Amino acid sequence: MLFNSAQFIFAFLPITLAGFFLCGVFGRQRLALLWTLVASLVFYGWSDPFRLIPLIVASASFNFCVGRALTRRPSRVLLAAGIGGNLLLLGYFKYAAFLVETFAAVSGIHLSPMTVVPPIGISFYTLTQIAFLVDAYRKQAREYKALNYGVFVTYFPHLVAGPILHHKEIMPQFDEPDTFKFRASSLVHGLAWFAAGLFKKVIFADGVAAFADASFKLADAGAPIGFGDAWIGTVSYALQIYFDFSGYSDMAIGLALVMGITFPLNFNSPYRAASMIEFWRRWHMTLSRFLRDDLYIPLGGNRKGRVRRYANLMITMLIGGLWHGASWNFLVWGGIHGVGLALNHLWRDQPAGTKLALPRAVAAGATMLWVLFAWVPFRADTFNSTVSMWQSMIGVHGFGGATIPGIHDAVIRIAILAAIALVAPNTQEILALDWHKPVAAAWRWRPNLIWASATGAAFGIAVAGTITKSTAFLYFRF
Repeated sequence: MLFNSAQFIFAFLPITLAGFFLCGVFGRQRLALLWTLVASLVFYGWSDPFRLIPLIVASASFNFCVGRALTRRPSRVLLAAGIGGNLLLLGYFKYAAFLVETFAAVSGIHLSPMTVVPPIGISFYTLTQIAFLVDAYRKQAREYKALNYGVFVTYFPHLVAGPILHHKEIMPQFDEPDTFKFRASSLVHGLAWFAAGLFKKVIFADGVAAFADASFKLADAGAPIGFGDAWIGTVSYALQIYFDFSGYSDMAIGLALVMGITFPLNFNSPYRAASMIEFWRRWHMTLSRFLRDDLYIPLGGNRKGRVRRYANLMITMLIGGLWHGASWNFLVWGGIHGVGLALNHLWRDQPAGTKLALPRAVAAGATMLWVLFAWVPFRADTFNSTVSMWQSMIGVHGFGGATIPGIHDAVIRIAILAAIALVAPNTQEILALDWHKPVAAAWRWRPNLIWASATGAAFGIAVAGTITKSTAFLYFRF
């Protein structure tokens, strides 16, 4: 089920909220959690219930039992078994076909192609539970109730595309009585977040998707791509994935807020970053946190010298690339970001007297170029089409103009969305969840008639778009 589908907006969400708050009104906190668990399983299993629901229930049950045992008696063997079980599940559904194909290509042995359809969201709920097991082993997780844990894993606002939640910031909220009380302020505030995210997805992201698809389709077919087509396609995709995924995260934050739960932020205007380090502090922030805390630091972080630090950065980002999908292109994407981070740290490590200080605008431009070139393998189907796009972007195939249909519309949309991404206040600044950098009062959302009208208009326009065409979120396939 999609957040931007009519059945979710007009049926699932109203019924789920009504049942949740009805249980809360009568003080039935556990019943409200059980209702949420059932609703979340319905949401997750909507398209294929007999395959998806048993899988996530088995995964949650396994990890809960292992986590409970680790909280009582930490054991490296049990932790390894728990992590291994998760990786085996993820490895089969997400990487088995890729490994078979790679082995056949390297060895020259003919093997029949292996077809395995990954369950949606498996990367997200597997990563979340691995972090839980590690914290249980470190004695940083207490013993939780089975129902609370089940809701934490299956909670529908974040289940299929994040943010990647941490048990310590979410599960204690399930024990707070105030969570289950209906509050008009939370409802209005949460729906404003949801409307903003829906508008980002349907109007902004989907509005430039056709231009990205047209350009990369040509590259994937082996056709020569002109300079203009390559840049229009790459920039369109960069804007599409940003507004698509940040829009989903906004919708998830809003849905949780309606139900009294506070989610962590996942985006903070990443295209304004003036370094690759800053970019990863702003882009997919919950994934960055996991990669740092559960991969980079355990590998040694920066504690074992510069060379080891750069190696750890590269390993972390290569794994981060593979987490997104079983493809050499994702490895290339992770490697590009690993090289970028290593070079960024190398630059920062130079003695102050010898280091050239770049103006922020120049540094931000260089960072954005690096990110744009990295998006190419992330979007392209093959490495050959990746190379073709890169060649076109640097003029190897000539400097001809763009030929993509609707080019004038594409330029206008790109200019507007780029201005929004680079200059306009972001969602948390407008909706006041980031008090460290408040925006001017004129931009601050308020529960008044003017903002209600603006929110309602954004919601209505986006809903009209979903009725016409409901498209999946990009991160559903990761």
